[in-house]
Amino acid sequence: MTVVEEIPPGPGISPGAAASAESCLRDRAAELAALRERVRQGPGEHATEAQHAKGKLTARERIDLLFDEGTFSEIEELRRHRATGFGLEGRRPHTDGVVTGWGKVHGRTVFAYAHDFRIFGGALGEAHAEKIHKLMDLAEAAGAPLVGLCDGAGARIQEGVTALAGYGGIFTRNVRNSGVIPQISVVLGPCAGGAAYSPALTDFVFMVRGIAQMFITGPDVVQAVTGEVITHDALGGADAHASVSGVAHFACDDEESCLEDVRHLLSLLPANNRELPPGAPTTDRPDRRTEALLDLVPADPGRAYDIRAVIEEIVDDGDYLEIQGNWATNIVCALSRLDGQVVGVVANQPSASAGVLDIRASEKAARFVQTCDSFNIPLVTLVDVPGFLPGVEQEHGGIIRHGAKLLYAYCNATVPRVQLILRKAYGGAYIVMDSRSIGADVSLAWPSNEIAVMGAEGAANVVFRREIAAAADPDAARARLVKEYRAELMHPYYAAERGLVDSVIDPADTRIRLIDALAMLRAKHAPLPSRKHGNQPQ
Repeated sequence: MTVVEEIPPGPGISPGAAASAESCLRDRAAELAALRERVRQGPGEHATEAQHAKGKLTARERIDLLFDEGTFSEIEELRRHRATGFGLEGRRPHTDGVVTGWGKVHGRTVFAYAHDFRIFGGALGEAHAEKIHKLMDLAEAAGAPLVGLCDGAGARIQEGVTALAGYGGIFTRNVRNSGVIPQISVVLGPCAGGAAYSPALTDFVFMVRGIAQMFITGPDVVQAVTGEVITHDALGGADAHASVSGVAHFACDDEESCLEDVRHLLSLLPANNRELPPGAPTTDRPDRRTEALLDLVPADPGRAYDIRAVIEEIVDDGDYLEIQGNWATNIVCALSRLDGQVVGVVANQPSASAGVLDIRASEKAARFVQTCDSFNIPLVTLVDVPGFLPGVEQEHGGIIRHGAKLLYAYCNATVPRVQLILRKAYGGAYIVMDSRSIGADVSLAWPSNEIAVMGAEGAANVVFRREIAAAADPDAARARLVKEYRAELMHPYYAAERGLVDSVIDPADTRIRLIDALAMLRAKHAPLPSRKHGNQPQ
């Protein structure tokens, strides 16, 4: 039995006064609870109804969807601005239009801020920005992911330059934490002007169709300056950024599914750059053979197929999360698991533009490789590439420097890297797709692989140009010489004989061999030279 000793009142304090103080403290606690409830309710039912009428959830409803139930801890919920002028001194709502705090997502700590559009339209002022700065500093110190739920009207005009300085503080922290903690932006309303740069600096951007818009200058300014007439959604909506600009990694149909996808993404990422991604149990055996691949991929290098079916057959339970699936569709980037361990998959897509590398595909894959390397996610590269896309538009658009971005990202990556050549791998595109010559740890190939400077037909036309032209039957001569060239330099064991491929494998053993290679590489340590930072191609 526990005995609780009654502590007598201190010197000069009567028992009656102590009871009065206790009663006063209880009253204060009740006042605090009532105040917190008012803060949680926000500016009133009318404002909430107006938010719902736009098809949008409130900031707190979004927070509840993001975090495990009952785990969110809010900070600075009583913060109010100190600005004066333009009527602001008479409008000082608690939170100042942003909810900040931390909680659990699948049991792991995550920090988040959510703009409350019901208060000042979610516009950023000095106090609002300082709350976000504090949260970002806490996320950095704790080494935990940061999620921004964006639904704001930009800088608070009434506060002038102090609001703009607030954005500067956010951008500085975005950059400082880049590659240190995962940063995810979820655009759930307007995100215009300077506000759009914070999502652009983060690792992943989600947008919801119908309610999210992101642009530097809105349709009215565009029309005034250029004469172009365009809607908000067509200019900066979810589909525009997911399929045209490439700014958004994910476009979702509604907020509920969007935030569930955010939770899924977080389950595949480490808390910070000092940790490995979290493993997960799987019932998919590591020794499962992938017989279906023998029928999924045509032996004819000119026939198309969907590389996503190959990925689905290889990874655990066929489950993967594709990144930027609607942009630069000639390359596929995805996060998945092999034997319960997270991997990043980069794969040419023969069903889109024959899987060639172009400006957009190079940028997309380079960014993904860099992100995986930042957060200790091993890379698996599936190669079936006919080369870089030729043409004046590509050359003048800078395919050289954009292709160099992908080359730089792979050469700079220190995570485990496994290359698998399915069919064709021609020219500079073969080198860029994580070839052994630029640092792949293990290079595997199917017996259908063709590794060469270019296709046999093109090579024969160059090498045997005079012989073909002098032949009595040029077509027959060309066919014979193409066959000879392929037999001499493009047979499936040519690269293996020269040590550029470690092993030619049965496609049915693909999953087994990838898991085995990644397990061997799990403790890989590859330090980079001492330097401030590299000067990567722009």
